[in-house]
Amino acid sequence: MPAVVYSPCPSFPKLAVLFLAVLFCAAASKAADDEARLELVKKLYSKQEWDEAAKLAEGPADQSPALDYYRGMALARLERWQEARDAFSPGARKAPGDARFPTERAGAEYKLGDFAGAKKDLRRALCLAPGDSYIPEFLGTIYLLEGNLEAALKYWNRLGKPKLTALALSPAPKTSQILLDRALRVAPPQTLERSALLKTDALLQNLGVFPHRKAELVPDGDEGGYKATLQWTERSGWGQTPVDGAMVLLRGLPYETVFPSWYGIAARAINFDSLLRWDAEKRRFAGNLDFPLFAQPAKRFRFFFDARNENWNLGRSFSAGAAPSDLNMKRFAGGAELNFVPSGSWDFRAGVEAVSREFRNVPAGLPGPAAPFFTDSRSVDAWLGAHRWLTRIPERRFTLEGTGEVRLGRSYSSGLGAFASLAGGMTARWLPKARGDDFALESKVRAGVTSGDVPFDFLSELGVERDNDLWMRGHDATIDGRKGGAPLGRRYFLWNSEFDKNVYDGGFLRVQLGPFFDSGAVADRTGLFGSQKWLFDAGIEAKVRVLGSVSLVVSYGRDLRNGKGLLFATSGR
Repeated sequence: MPAVVYSPCPSFPKLAVLFLAVLFCAAASKAADDEARLELVKKLYSKQEWDEAAKLAEGPADQSPALDYYRGMALARLERWQEARDAFSPGARKAPGDARFPTERAGAEYKLGDFAGAKKDLRRALCLAPGDSYIPEFLGTIYLLEGNLEAALKYWNRLGKPKLTALALSPAPKTSQILLDRALRVAPPQTLERSALLKTDALLQNLGVFPHRKAELVPDGDEGGYKATLQWTERSGWGQTPVDGAMVLLRGLPYETVFPSWYGIAARAINFDSLLRWDAEKRRFAGNLDFPLFAQPAKRFRFFFDARNENWNLGRSFSAGAAPSDLNMKRFAGGAELNFVPSGSWDFRAGVEAVSREFRNVPAGLPGPAAPFFTDSRSVDAWLGAHRWLTRIPERRFTLEGTGEVRLGRSYSSGLGAFASLAGGMTARWLPKARGDDFALESKVRAGVTSGDVPFDFLSELGVERDNDLWMRGHDATIDGRKGGAPLGRRYFLWNSEFDKNVYDGGFLRVQLGPFFDSGAVADRTGLFGSQKWLFDAGIEAKVRVLGSVSLVVSYGRDLRNGKGLLFATSGR
C-alpha cells in the first residue's frame, strides 16, 4: 500500500505576507490606473474638451484628489456650478492642506449665490495660502457686494487696493469746505485705506452735524479704479425741514420738556443744544455750545451749563431712619470739555466743572454718616476720559469698544473735602446677518466707584429716569414724579443686553422690537444707600424712528425679584 504524504499548511506569517503582497499589487495597479487616467484628463482639459474631461475624471470615492480637482474645474468651465461644488468637496476632505480646493469651491458657491459658503472657504484657503493674492481679492469683492465696505478694505488693503479715482458727497454739504477738507482723509487718486475711512468717520462724527454716515464704493472705468460716495444726513439750522425741526423741538412735550437747538451756525459746525423742562417736580434748564477748536475737526470744544430745581423722595432708597421724602435740591453747574480724535481707533476728552448746590427740607435726626450727602456746598472737579475700539471684526460684523474715565475734585464745605471716581465700560455689538441690520444684538457692561465724602448728587442710580443713563428697565427711579425711587450708591455694576428685530421699515417710519435683560447692583460704604442685593430685570422694548431723526423708545420691564412691572416711554434723537 503506497504511503500517504501530507503537505503542511502554510504558516500564518506566510499568509500575511501573501495578503500584503496582494494589497500592494492592487494599490500599485490602482495608482497606475489613476495616474494614467489623470494624464489623459489633463490632456482633455488642456484641449478645452471639458465634458469628456469631467466624465473621465469621475471615479470611485477613493480616487486621487487630483482627479477630483480636474473634474471640478471641468464642470466649472461648463458652468455646472452645483456639480462642480460637489466635485471639489471630496478632494477637500482628502487633501485638507491644499488651498486649491476651498478656493475653487468658493468660486462655484459664489456663482450659486451662496456667499456665506464662499466666504468660509476663502477664509480657509487664505490660512493655507496667505501669499495668494487671488484669495483676498475675491473675498473683498464678495464683501463689497454685500455692502460691507470695511470688510472689503480689510482684505483689499493687503494688496494695495482699491485705487480711488473719484469721491462724491451726497447730498452736497452746507458745512464749510475748509472743515470738510480737514475731516475727509480719503481723496483721489490714492489707495482707499481702511484706517483712513475709519478716521474720516470719526472726524465727521466729532463735527456734530453728520449724525448718520455711510460710504459706498463702485467700479469706475476699465482700469480697476473705484469711485467712493459719502452719503450722510446733515443737521442744519433747527432741522432739515420745518416738520423735522418742529418734531425735534417738541418731542418732549408729553413730559413737559422742549429741546431748543440750532446746528451748523455760520456753516462752521457750531452747534447749540438745550433742554427746558417745566415739570413742577423736576425743573431743569440745560444747554451746551460746541464748536471745532481752531477750525480743526479733530478738536471739539464744548461749554455747558445745567440748572436744576428738583424734588426727591428717598422713601425706597434710603435705609436708615426717617427717609427724606420731600427733599429739594437746587443745583447750578457749568464747565467746559475738549474732545480730541487722534485716530479712527480711539479718542479722549478732558473737562472741568464747577457746581453749587443747596438742599432744603432735610429732615432732622438723620444719622451722622448721612450729613455729608445733604450739605450745601460748592465743588470743582476735573476729568479725563477715553474711548477705544478694542476689537473690530468687520467680516463678522462684530465690534467691541471700551470707555474709561477718572475724575478728581474737591467740595468746599464743612465735612466735605477731596473726592475721586473711576468709571469704565465695554459695549459689544453684533449684526448676525451679512447685510442690513434686520437683527442686532448689543450687550453693555459698566461699573464705577467713588471715594471720599461727596454730596448727594454724585451718587449713581440704577433705574429708569430721563436724566439717568444707568437703566434697570424694571425699576422706576421716580415716586409720584419725584426722583429717588431707585437704588443709589457710590459703587455700581450694571449689565444691559438687548436684541432688536426690524418689524417695519418704511420711508417715514421704522420700528424695531425685541427682548432685553438687565442685571446690576449698587452699594455705599455707609450702608444708608444701596440695592442690598443683586437686581434682575427682563422685558421687551420697542424703538420707533420717525423721519430718520426723532426716536421714541417704549419699554416694559419686570423686576424678576418682586414681580413688579414698569411701562416707560421716552424720546431722543
